[in-house]
Amino acid sequence: MPKIYIDTHNRIISYGNPAGYISSGKAVADTIFQTGELEAFLSKQNLETEWRDGIYDRLVLGQQSGFDPEAPTLKNCRIWQLTSDTPVDMRFINYDAMVRKFGEPTPAQYAPVYDGQVDTNDLEGIYDKFSTPQPGFNGHPMAISDVVELYDESGSEFHYCDRTGFREISFSQPQQTQTMQMTM
Repeated sequence: MPKIYIDTHNRIISYGNPAGYISSGKAVADTIFQTGELEAFLSKQNLETEWRDGIYDRLVLGQQSGFDPEAPTLKNCRIWQLTSDTPVDMRFINYDAMVRKFGEPTPAQYAPVYDGQVDTNDLEGIYDKFSTPQPGFNGHPMAISDVVELYDESGSEFHYCDRTGFREISFSQPQQTQTMQMTM
């Protein structure tokens, strides 16, 4: 058996391990397998390659494979929680109360407590996952007033954890205005 090959389910197998998959004529492979040997193999197959973290884990767990072209591409996830120096009454309130009392949430009020890949783009699934401690998650269990960012190479989308579900928000820094004064 060859050291590197593509199996009948369009998975890239490297030394017996699922290193990635083929989807829409493109190879998606885990960065832990990024070697000259695998790059040369994929180049010989005339495949453009996208290197991503976490692909091996998903393939081993059966959560993603290359033979389902309709499966959505999973985005990276960043969870933001209010910093310790924000007012206590800003915490654990619904979005409308947040805006009314403190204005739109901004990254300056928050700190990222998790940044990585999860096995879903579903916000409720992410909430369920992070309602208990997880490796690499340095915050309190997810709760109202937290912000979930889903992002990929095309950009980010932000979702405020509201009293019932999530609400998409812009989550940007307030515009600063500059004035120029001349003195003599």
